[in-house]
Amino acid sequence: MKIKMMLLLVFLNAATAFAQEKLEVFFDFNKFDLNEAATTQLTVWSSTHKNMEVTKIYGFCDSKGTNLYNDTLSMKRVRTVSDFLKHREIAVKDNFEVRGFGEDFKQSKIQAENRKVLVVYELKKEIVVPNPATIGLQDKIKTSKSGDKIKLEKINFYNMSSRIVPESQNNLYELLCALQENPNLRIEIQGHICCQLSGDINNLSVSRARAVYNYLVSQKISKNRLAFKGFGVTKPIHPIPEKNEQEQDENRRVEVMILSK
Repeated sequence: MKIKMMLLLVFLNAATAFAQEKLEVFFDFNKFDLNEAATTQLTVWSSTHKNMEVTKIYGFCDSKGTNLYNDTLSMKRVRTVSDFLKHREIAVKDNFEVRGFGEDFKQSKIQAENRKVLVVYELKKEIVVPNPATIGLQDKIKTSKSGDKIKLEKINFYNMSSRIVPESQNNLYELLCALQENPNLRIEIQGHICCQLSGDINNLSVSRARAVYNYLVSQKISKNRLAFKGFGVTKPIHPIPEKNEQEQDENRRVEVMILSK
């Protein structure tokens, strides 16, 4: 009896250490089938805990009857709950633990509280793969190395102009903050255009890169940390002529290349 009690304490402490959750299901006297209350409880629980995996199921009995009888009854209760979970298609760990403790555990003075099954489960952590478009510029710079290129999102200009539209100010400010917070960071601002098979009318790619450069200089960023260059249509992401507006937008871009950090 002492050995079983020690094992039970070890199992429950381990469940707590791994931040596992517990559910208690109670049975009628001398019964191993689910009563109405237990059925409702398990049904609601399984419906509201989809993102989980059961790791342990333990059965218990009150002190009435012999040890052998209660050991058998506790395992029947475990199988009843296990079958219910499988029927509800609840995720159960491949090597999940089942154990019947019969009456060999610290009993409650209230006998009804001893006639139960304990379900131990853990909430499965959802792995979220970040969308690169949602990662902030500063985070991209922190994980970058010399030679890496980072597109400046939503840096837009008026048509055939190097004038930056007002809606792009927040994105320019994000670049400014990145330079302020990383005083050793040196970058080259690179301009690209779309939609032309060759050439760069009015050196538009250079002018747009210079516009970003001028903004940073006006905000007290040292010229020694900055360079700019225009590539026209020589480095498109998509072949020219582009197939649609999305490809045009992706070719028409401003990037920064990390020179040093």
